[in-house]
This record gives sequence, C-alpha cells and structure tokens, in this order.
Amino acid sequence: MPEARKHEKYEALVRACRELPPVRTAVAHPCDETSLRGAVEAAEAGIIKPLLIGPEARIRNLAASLNLDISKLQIVPTPHSHASAAKAVEMVRNGEADAVMKGSLHTDELMAEVVDRERGIRTARRISHVFIMDVPTYPKPLFITDAAINIFPKLEEKADIVRNAIDLAHALSIQLPKIAILSAVETITSKIPSTIDAAALCRMADRGQITGAVLDGPLALDNAISREAARIKQIASPVAGDADILLVPDLEAGNMLAKELSFLADADAAGIVLGARVPIILTSRADSVRARMASCAVAALYAHALRMATTADIGRLAG
Repeated sequence: MPEARKHEKYEALVRACRELPPVRTAVAHPCDETSLRGAVEAAEAGIIKPLLIGPEARIRNLAASLNLDISKLQIVPTPHSHASAAKAVEMVRNGEADAVMKGSLHTDELMAEVVDRERGIRTARRISHVFIMDVPTYPKPLFITDAAINIFPKLEEKADIVRNAIDLAHALSIQLPKIAILSAVETITSKIPSTIDAAALCRMADRGQITGAVLDGPLALDNAISREAARIKQIASPVAGDADILLVPDLEAGNMLAKELSFLADADAAGIVLGARVPIILTSRADSVRARMASCAVAALYAHALRMATTADIGRLAG
C-alpha cells in the first residue's frame, strides 16, 4: 500500500478539524517530551488551544531544551503532578476547558480526579476508553472498546461502554455505526459468559435501551471484520464483515487486540476516554506523532459535538 494512503483515515480526521475553532484543552503536567511536544504540535495544527498546567519553570526549561516555541501558550502554574490533575479537572468544572489531555503523570492519578464524587467531572455514564485504530488493511477507522479502563465489565457497564462508543461514532460523522460484540464463538452458550452478554445487548437494542447503532453478537473477530469469513460460516448479518466498533469481552482481550494490530499490522492507535463531561486524551510515549495528533483530533470533534448538543438542549428548554 502506498505510504500516502497508508494512514489516510487519520489524515481525514485532522482535516475535519481545520473547519472548526481550536478546542481549549487542559494539558495536565506536560513535563516530558512526548506530552509537551504533542500539545505544541496539535496547537500548531490548529486542533487544540493548550493550557499547560504544571511547574512553570520546568515546562519552560523543557521547551527550551527541545527548541519548542511556547511563547503564545498559557501556562497555569502548579507545584506537582497531583495538583496539575486537580487543576485540569477544576478548569473543566469552571468552564475554562473543553477537553483534558494527559501529560507526564500516571493515568490513575488523573482519572482519580476525574471520577472524584465531589470535585470530579463524571456523569451518570460509566467512563470508558476507545481506541480509534487506523489499520492499513481495513477500509475504515476501527474502534476497539474497552481496552484500558474497565477490566471485567458486567452487562450494564458494557451497555454504557457501547453508548459511549456510539456517541463518539456520531461525532465522527458515522451516522449508524455497526457494532460487533466479540466472543470466541458465534453461538450463545452458558459456558462462555460473553456470549450471554452479547445476546442481552442485542436484545436491549431491539427494545430501545441502546439506540443509534446496529448491534450483532456474539461474533468471533474473523466474522466481525471479514465478509468472506462470515460468508463461509453462513452468518447473515448487517454487521458481520463490516464492523465499525468492536466491543471486546474484557480489558485483557481488548488490550491484546489493539497491541497486536499496532505491532503486527502497522496500525496506529488513537485513544480517548469518554463518559466524563469532556473528552480525555490519553497519550503514550510509544505513540507516533500521527497517533497523538489523531487523538487530539478525535477529542476536538467530540468536544464540538458535545457543545452542539448542549446548545440544542438549551434551545429546546428556551423554546
């Protein structure tokens, strides 16, 4: 596959952001090269307007050592990483930021502030993570959820994970996403609990408890992404072979699947956390520049969608 087309799905996401104003993003503790450079590059691309939260002298010295120009960026001074996480969440609560980006602090440290019952920014939804994979051999972006937060989700939690992914798909202009609920087999059996959950989730969709998408499962991975595999196994389904979203049985399965695609199939993995008041960008030192930029683009598009939904709700109330 030509290099120009290899990652065209991510490039399309970044292009979509050029029509929108940059999203105010609270960058929590950008005190290493990956996080600071990622914020600066996303700002230069016009995707986000970063608010750099952390020890000011440390951030400025790091920028100078990396030859990064941060003269036009706002720095919000804090003494340490815990204070940076708390300040990022506070800025969201105060309406000063529309997204959060993880810097050089532990994910648990940031998420503890996000989910705090008194000071946090949680909603009624279960918080979940979505990888938006750019797989060169698959014709469209492939979502994998949840591979980073919920370890062994129960049925009700899986329903929220699905709802979060549907909202993200809509924000990325996928009007009716196709969701494959993964297991090891395509038949329902009490010996494999994930097949029972898959059947229940499909029934929930039939009854209107989950809307905005087409669900099918249980499906094995090959049937979810390969039309030929589905044909051979005689699986008649609008989802089989054409999935937009893969709902994995648990974190272990999802994490292994995402990393297998990254390291064996030359895929990039953008990551975003949903279910809070604003999107949360989780980047890794192993991420490519392209993946970091895509994570910011996905968060920006989702933040704009949230803002439009809130404006519409206010309009309905006013009417």
